[in-house]
Amino acid sequence: MGETPGRHDAETLIRALYAEHGRSLLAYATRLTGDRAAAEDVVQETLLRAWKHADDLMSGHGSVRGWLLTVARNLVTDRARARAVRPAEVADVVDRPPVEVDHSESVVNTMVVMEALDKVSPEHREVLVQLYYRGRTVSEAAKELGVPPGTVKSRSYYALRALRAVLAEKTAEVSHE
Repeated sequence: MGETPGRHDAETLIRALYAEHGRSLLAYATRLTGDRAAAEDVVQETLLRAWKHADDLMSGHGSVRGWLLTVARNLVTDRARARAVRPAEVADVVDRPPVEVDHSESVVNTMVVMEALDKVSPEHREVLVQLYYRGRTVSEAAKELGVPPGTVKSRSYYALRALRAVLAEKTAEVSHE
């Protein structure tokens, strides 16, 4: 994209403004904000606004330095107002424990699964308890139950199917009530 003469002139103006007024503008913004990083942001935003209004600044009407300082002051004021509008952050209260999460749903789910486990065959229940409640591997469960690992795999497959059927039946009963 080719540069237009106006854009080139505006960039030259901003470079000149920064060279001539940058230090004093930064010092002024630092005094207003009390923070060097925030002051640098204010100077950058001031120069960006100067670039946007380059035609007005190049016209020669009024003091450029006065315009820059006024823009910087207005930016600092706007930032202070924006911070004042935000609600104050509250520190964590140390003397009170955090609110516990409601775990009633997990309790109900556990009760439903336990009830469903009572309705499957003892062999299926044993495999599911070993694998899912005690967290054992297939080999560990096979050793504990005294059956080959293939039998544990097969029983767990059919046990899960039976458990799903019991739970589906229970869900159907609840939905018909």
